[in-house]
Amino acid sequence: MKVAVLGSNSFSGSDFIDLLLAEGGYDILGTSRSPEKPPVMLPYLARRRDRFHFLQADLNHDIDRLMDALDDFAPEVVVNFAAQSEVGPSWEHPEDWFQTNTVGLAKLLNRLKDRRYIARYVHISTPEVYGNCAGTVTETHPVAPATPYAASKAAADMLNAAFAAHYGFPLLTVRTANVYGAHQQLFKIIPRCFIYLRAGQTIQLHGGGKSEKAFIHIRDASRGLLAAMTMGKVGEIYHFGSDRHYAIREVAQTICTLLGKDFARVTEDVAERPGQEAGYRLDSSKARRTFGWRPEISLEAGLTETANWIEANWDEIQRMPHAYVHKP
Repeated sequence: MKVAVLGSNSFSGSDFIDLLLAEGGYDILGTSRSPEKPPVMLPYLARRRDRFHFLQADLNHDIDRLMDALDDFAPEVVVNFAAQSEVGPSWEHPEDWFQTNTVGLAKLLNRLKDRRYIARYVHISTPEVYGNCAGTVTETHPVAPATPYAASKAAADMLNAAFAAHYGFPLLTVRTANVYGAHQQLFKIIPRCFIYLRAGQTIQLHGGGKSEKAFIHIRDASRGLLAAMTMGKVGEIYHFGSDRHYAIREVAQTICTLLGKDFARVTEDVAERPGQEAGYRLDSSKARRTFGWRPEISLEAGLTETANWIEANWDEIQRMPHAYVHKP
């Protein structure tokens, strides 16, 4: 099967490619607006790459070159991870988030709708589109975004649905909560905690770390996405979430324990970030019923893996940027 993965440099996109290469039987075209990252950040670089090809192409500026590559490759499936994806910075440059996540997507969809080689288009959405809500959230929950990032992704979801309804575009939508693991962007909460502690710095807990997240290991999320891609029903939305939620404070305490650090000495409470949503629970029972999917990697095992990855690559990681760097 031929699969095009847009946003192949992303944490989720690169792990999904790694899973496809591990499974075998897939020819893959990966695209990203940036050059491929170093091996420490891209797990698939450690595998044989004779069935993987990379194209550097920006969705906003290189749409013609991107479409030429897709036409040459003729994938049966397009999986789209490409997006501006940070919540906090989206308040500072909301126009950039809408440019990529909505306008850039519109350009792509308007081209893809006419490509008959595409049997499935799998769009990676986000639970952020549900906004400030509480309780259990199913795939039919109303969309009520509370940040520019979430609004741009909600607009993308509605645009996708319009193309699916009007043109019969073969859309499937996936929403996964709070992925983590080795190779994640260094500014994300879990790798950042490990890096700060390794470097002798203090961890800041926004809102005292009371916010709860359904952390799910990236490989569990990738397995779910593969199931949706191969077995999902066109037109459906699928959630992939963990069995339990953890307060950020609890995760930081676990990390401190793994590294032998005194939690009270190495953390401080700071104000909550704007747009922080309530601690809702992403209901993934549809995926569990349909695919027999369930998360397999415990938080403790995933955190240990992440700690080992950072320790093994510390010399390189400490020289890399640890804060989010915005690219318009």
